[in-house]
Amino acid sequence: MQDRIERALPGAVARVEGAEAHFSAVVVAKAFEGKTRIEQHQIIYALFRKEMAGGEVHALQLRTSTPAEWEKES
Repeated sequence: MQDRIERALPGAVARVEGAEAHFSAVVVAKAFEGKTRIEQHQIIYALFRKEMAGGEVHALQLRTSTPAEWEKES
């Protein structure tokens, strides 16, 4: 999952944890700039639409931010 996110969003940094179809991810990406939190999450969910429909991914908890937001929070 981490690789797919990072390939889809150049320059993104992702950290994914979980197993047995339940995952959580923290994603920091410049691609999120100017997007609402919902739009950011939709970008990530779209990457795993097939797996979510097929049950391979049952739950995906997300924390997304831009690099600037991440810097402020850290």
